[in-house]
Amino acid sequence: MIKVEKIIPGGMGLATEASGKKIFLWNALPGELVEEYEPTKTKANFTEAVALKIINPSKHRVNPEDPCYLSTSPWQIMDYNYELEQKQALVVEIFREHNIPLDTPEIFTDQNPYFYRNKMEYSLFWDHETEKIHLGFHARGSHRKVKVEKSSIERPEIFAAAQKIVDNLNEKHEEARKYQSLLLRCNQKGEVSGGLFEKRKPHPIFKNLTDKILGETYSYSPNGFFQINLPVYELALGEIKKHIATEKVLDLYSGVGTIGLSVAKDKNLTLVEVDKSAYRELENNAKNFKNATPVLDKSENALSYIEPDQTVILDPPRAGCDEKLIEKLLEVKPKKIIYLSCNPATQARDVKKLLETYKIDDVKIFNFFPRTPHIENLVVLSL
Repeated sequence: MIKVEKIIPGGMGLATEASGKKIFLWNALPGELVEEYEPTKTKANFTEAVALKIINPSKHRVNPEDPCYLSTSPWQIMDYNYELEQKQALVVEIFREHNIPLDTPEIFTDQNPYFYRNKMEYSLFWDHETEKIHLGFHARGSHRKVKVEKSSIERPEIFAAAQKIVDNLNEKHEEARKYQSLLLRCNQKGEVSGGLFEKRKPHPIFKNLTDKILGETYSYSPNGFFQINLPVYELALGEIKKHIATEKVLDLYSGVGTIGLSVAKDKNLTLVEVDKSAYRELENNAKNFKNATPVLDKSENALSYIEPDQTVILDPPRAGCDEKLIEKLLEVKPKKIIYLSCNPATQARDVKKLLETYKIDDVKIFNFFPRTPHIENLVVLSL
């Protein structure tokens, strides 16, 4: 029997065997005693596992909404306020590991922990007994698929459309092995676009969707990059907008342009994006903004656009910012840096370097992904 000590960055519970070996557990909360667990990965000095039998359930444990919760949203097992507290504590811990002390940051939520995702990608599960296709997800820590009959984190329009597509496949007596996955996206109006990806065939081009963010209309591809939780994203943009302090704004890793165009539309705005598909959508979204200049390039190669009298917006992928970019920021010293990140660990690493020249003005957390351990964190820095 092992006792769960705490939740660690990444979202698993940490326990230690008598031998000293670390056990990282899904389906386990701090303070609980785990009598049985199923390993999903075993190494010499640690094991990843799913807790199967809990002796003393935490007072924060709740019944998950979905049988497939471990595949999609493993924090369905805790009450929502406790989830918010855990995310605050994790950000503080991650920054402390980089010797950056933080007071507990404010966390923003729209208080809607379910039916928020506007994009979902399903596997197809073949039931050998009924010889029918079902929606599926991969079991956590495994290549094995599980059948899905209920899922509560995506918008209901998406699940209904996915089920309709599967019903159609079954009417035609199709086989699941023909398909790679099923991807669907839904806008705020409830319009759904997307479809099936067939194996060994090019991905189809789906009809673009449009959404309004802070009053501006954006077009995007269902299988391109666009924010998953728009109501909470608008809360983040509102906070970012408060910190735009200069007439010149540089938006790096800009995607289809939703940050820069939403918060700095009246500024001299340069937006840099490397993905050609996203850049085409960025060009389209920026065409009605006379002061907006899209640039097709890697952010780490667009260093000549960094100027001292700027606010620089960073929203990099999980890997964080390229070292060349951090060095250029320290060299040129733009007045303000606004850093939004989906990975506080790489963000803290980058911020630690920037603190040679900058100070932290503000830190805010946004719960873009309720019922999961994923954290979106905003750090605002000034000279």
